[in-house]
Amino acid sequence: MMHYLGIDVSKDKPDICRLKDPARLKIKTKVLPNTPKGLQQLQQWPDKNLPDCPKQRHICMEATGIYHEAAAYFLHDCGYRVSVINPAHSRDFAKASGSVHKTDKADSMVLARYGAALQPAAWQPEAPEVRQLKALIARIEALQTDLQREQNRLEKALIVRTPLEVEQSIKQMIAYLNEEIARLQGQRDDHIDRHPQLKQDIKLLRTIPGIGMQTAVRICALYRSRNFTSAAQMAAFVGLVPKMHESGQQRGRVMLSKKGSAVLRAALYLPAVVSKKYNPDIAAQYARLLQRQKTPMQALGAAMRKLVHICFGVLKHQTVYQSRQLEISATGGLTGKMVSTLTDHNVLHRQQVHLQR
Repeated sequence: MMHYLGIDVSKDKPDICRLKDPARLKIKTKVLPNTPKGLQQLQQWPDKNLPDCPKQRHICMEATGIYHEAAAYFLHDCGYRVSVINPAHSRDFAKASGSVHKTDKADSMVLARYGAALQPAAWQPEAPEVRQLKALIARIEALQTDLQREQNRLEKALIVRTPLEVEQSIKQMIAYLNEEIARLQGQRDDHIDRHPQLKQDIKLLRTIPGIGMQTAVRICALYRSRNFTSAAQMAAFVGLVPKMHESGQQRGRVMLSKKGSAVLRAALYLPAVVSKKYNPDIAAQYARLLQRQKTPMQALGAAMRKLVHICFGVLKHQTVYQSRQLEISATGGLTGKMVSTLTDHNVLHRQQVHLQR
């Protein structure tokens, strides 16, 4: 028998709820400190109350920044089935269930009920090398943001005639940030070179016109940190799936869902701009959408999504990028049946692998 537990993790404490009887909503709750000692108690409390083995315990928690990570890794190592869900999904579930309270205890109960009702997929921790790569990427991006701020301050200082001491301080900070960014980028590159799979992934991604080193590293870290089963799933995670709005006779404008990583979407914008000029497949799609009266921004959003699809296909099949448009030109065109398969990106990449063989 599977037992369902919900854990609402905050900075100071995790609130735990065990669903004793899903039908009658009988629960048992516990509050523990969010410390190493508290994590040990987090394991001991279910052991005292549940006789079954850890594999018979399904724990649901939200992705709450960094605070859930220690509990998720610890419980996974203890043999529990752990699901880390999107907070927006649990909020929608709470509303649909008629929950009116917003407390830590109520949230933990909602998470336990969510696990029992929807059976979310088990969470899989990232490989250590991927986790380290993501940490390096995050630190480099943070320093680059600081560098941009200092450069903006210097520009302002030169305009308003700021005292020389202040101007020198800004210049020293810019020099230090440039030096530290270069040092971390070197560490990142060394880390990639030490792990053949990461090195191979980035080498393959860079065969795609429009994908440079920075974007390749981000896409590689994303792909290796999640168990994506399809290109559409990966695009949805980044928030690049179209969102339609239709009701009766009303036909709303199709827009991107934007439910995902805003940082990754921003990182894909310039590569998409470059790709619509230098990537034959994306250039053809962009021109086709403009002919269908789509706006340039809609066509660019589709280019970002297609770029993610291409990256997924290259990484899944571990093959270099091959342009379908160039293949069409080389063969003098395709039959109607072959053209229809171009809408299925997975089929497209299977054909690429076959051609390489």
